[in-house]
Amino acid sequence: MDNRFIKIQDEVKKVIIGKDEVIKTVLMTVIASGHILLEDIPGVGKTTLALAFSKTLSLNYRRMQFTPDTLPSDVTGFSMYNKSTGEFEYREGAVMSNLFLADEINRTSPKTQSALLEVMEEGKVTVDGVTHPLPEPFFVMATQNPLGSAGTQKLPESQLDRFTVRLTMGYPDPVSEAVMLKRDKSNLIDYVSPVVGADDIIEMQKNAAALFVDDGIYDYIAAITLKSRESEWLRSGISPRGAKAVLKMARACAYLDGRDYVIPEDVIEVIPFTCCHRVTLSAKAKAQGKTEREILDETVRLVPMPGGRTQR
Repeated sequence: MDNRFIKIQDEVKKVIIGKDEVIKTVLMTVIASGHILLEDIPGVGKTTLALAFSKTLSLNYRRMQFTPDTLPSDVTGFSMYNKSTGEFEYREGAVMSNLFLADEINRTSPKTQSALLEVMEEGKVTVDGVTHPLPEPFFVMATQNPLGSAGTQKLPESQLDRFTVRLTMGYPDPVSEAVMLKRDKSNLIDYVSPVVGADDIIEMQKNAAALFVDDGIYDYIAAITLKSRESEWLRSGISPRGAKAVLKMARACAYLDGRDYVIPEDVIEVIPFTCCHRVTLSAKAKAQGKTEREILDETVRLVPMPGGRTQR
């Protein structure tokens, strides 16, 4: 493993205690040039996680609290008339940053939610017909409260599919929470140190994207996505964009583990948090209380691994 990865994780662990798998997955998503959706109840450290990563990675960070009256122009920016020049000038929106935290994204209107679509997919903003590129690297880390909480609106499937991963932090275990309480008097973000810069992240992304992938791995991912689309438990299976996300995350997983090639276990590891938010349960699955994770786990078990191996 690259020594920089260890240092990044160690710095973030100063403020996010007992959530090593979440930290690893976020770092993996950064290496895969992806976007992160954190779905959880308030107060479990979602914003703190974003702050810790922005400081450790030396990124320009902006946060927007989404509310019902947030406008698309608040996100993307707008044109303002300049009397002295007689021309309209672009005024940047909150998204013009390296790491954009969209806090409680499912509390705002669908129109404002959709303003993020081009940004997340294309890495650019178009205002009044003029395109403005975003800084590199660029990530969106959005948080949402569980559906059914006061004032929430369900994200459309097109928006969900743009997020590379969906994560849940959950409550800390008693030992970790006791440690947090002992440290409560100090602002731990102040103790987080920068480890890498934007150029380092771009280098990592290029190295991960260049990792070798055997034809058997491509076939394996395609077989899993096909099996999900044929499942009686799913109304809609893994999309082509989801299959691409699995490949990118599998490459990032291999790179983080210090390998220059992808193995089937990388694919199996990333499927749950890469695909659970991309599939839709059938009425039969809902009636029997099945979850997306259970169905995807079973789907993966039904697909033979390359070389005729079976999943353990």
